[in-house]
Amino acid sequence: MSQPLFEPTWTVSQLCGEIRGVLGEVFSTLWVAGEVQRLKESRSGHLYFELVEKDAGDGICGKLDAVLWRSDWQRVRRALAASGQQLAEGMEIRCRGGLDFYGAGGRLQLVVREVDPVFTLGLLEKRRRETLAALDAAGLLEANRALALAAVPLRIALVTSEGSAAYHDFVTTLAESGYGFRVLLIHAAVQGRTAERELTSALLLAGRTGRTGGPHAGPVDCIVLVRGGGAKSDLAVFDSRAVAEAVARSPVPVITGLGHEIDQSIADRVAHTAVKTPTKVAELLIERVAASERAMDERRRALARAAAGRLRDGREALGSAERGVELARTRLTAAAARLAEHARTLVRVARSRLRSAEVRRVERQRHLVGKVEWLLARRRGELPVRRLSRAATTAHHRFDRVDRRARELGRRLAAASRRNVRELAERIAGMQRLVHQLSPRRTLERGYSITRSAAGILITDPAQTAADERITTETSGGTFASRVEETTR
Repeated sequence: MSQPLFEPTWTVSQLCGEIRGVLGEVFSTLWVAGEVQRLKESRSGHLYFELVEKDAGDGICGKLDAVLWRSDWQRVRRALAASGQQLAEGMEIRCRGGLDFYGAGGRLQLVVREVDPVFTLGLLEKRRRETLAALDAAGLLEANRALALAAVPLRIALVTSEGSAAYHDFVTTLAESGYGFRVLLIHAAVQGRTAERELTSALLLAGRTGRTGGPHAGPVDCIVLVRGGGAKSDLAVFDSRAVAEAVARSPVPVITGLGHEIDQSIADRVAHTAVKTPTKVAELLIERVAASERAMDERRRALARAAAGRLRDGREALGSAERGVELARTRLTAAAARLAEHARTLVRVARSRLRSAEVRRVERQRHLVGKVEWLLARRRGELPVRRLSRAATTAHHRFDRVDRRARELGRRLAAASRRNVRELAERIAGMQRLVHQLSPRRTLERGYSITRSAAGILITDPAQTAADERITTETSGGTFASRVEETTR
């Protein structure tokens, strides 16, 4: 079937021009909202990007090429900067422009002439409120802040962009402190399309490192999340729920320094500690280590003072014990002398009484023998003999009783003397044991020492010595000489 002769035939360029004209008339100016993707600024100063719309599953359901010509782009950039924003990928914007069809490329594009800064700020604030409410409902706003930050946080997991100004500021400040900080860098983009995913993964990895330690170090004491300064819209990734949850759920404290003096992101809100800049984070960690060092020095000085006091008390106790031992030794010597004197007195008394008893026995025996002999010489008959026999017998019995009493008295005196001597010997042995226990030599064997000046004076206080003075120290193994270099109290 042939075509009618009156139907026109369009060339491609003619049709493209017609489409362009129709679009220019129908869509000369309109407001469009969408997410910015694939930003690219040409050498000529024009800005090309895509505006996309996403569905509930984060899939793209609409896409439109867009362009900001150089003059419009400079004006839009200044307007955004005045509100603390800059155009970035992933940013939701509301822009005004017109549709244009580029025939040579067969491409439909939106020519943007204006961007509404209030729309972006309002959308960010709305999402921020929703994220904070969700975190509060999950009990995560204070979760990381409840963790205990180490008193000496020297092992640090640093989450930031490798080689960035934030990285160098933080690491340089730590290095200049002179403390032994060890930093494990976990790289992550802090802006752009991949920032949310990389930051979330880096925080999760840092959290696992905090529990178990990395391949070359032990568990970290804290996680530091930093970035450099920039526009307010650059903080959008730190307001995302995924990044905020990664911070809040971290098993180790997270310290943020995101480079903004006024604005606080949601990541700052849920972190253990939030400061303004990477340098401030480094200074906070340095001050915490320095405070621990000062506290340790104070404890060391207090321990030294306590040890010096104990040593001084020990020396005083040792001096008192020495004086007590000398007193005990003097008393023991006096007691031993009295004991020896008592023993000699007892021996003299016993011998004297034994000699007296022997003399009386001999005299009585001699007297009785003489009397018996005299009576025998006068014997006349039986009666006198019987009387003489009874008298002799009586005399003999009396002599035996006196002799037994003398011997018994001697035994008693000897037993009493031996008992007294034994008791005094036991007392002397007890005193000798006491003297041995209180002896300075025993004290030296327990680790103490005695220090004397060159004149032999006992030193109990550093004030008794002077620099370059020669002193002598006595220990259980012997004595040694030394020279004083410095005295402290």
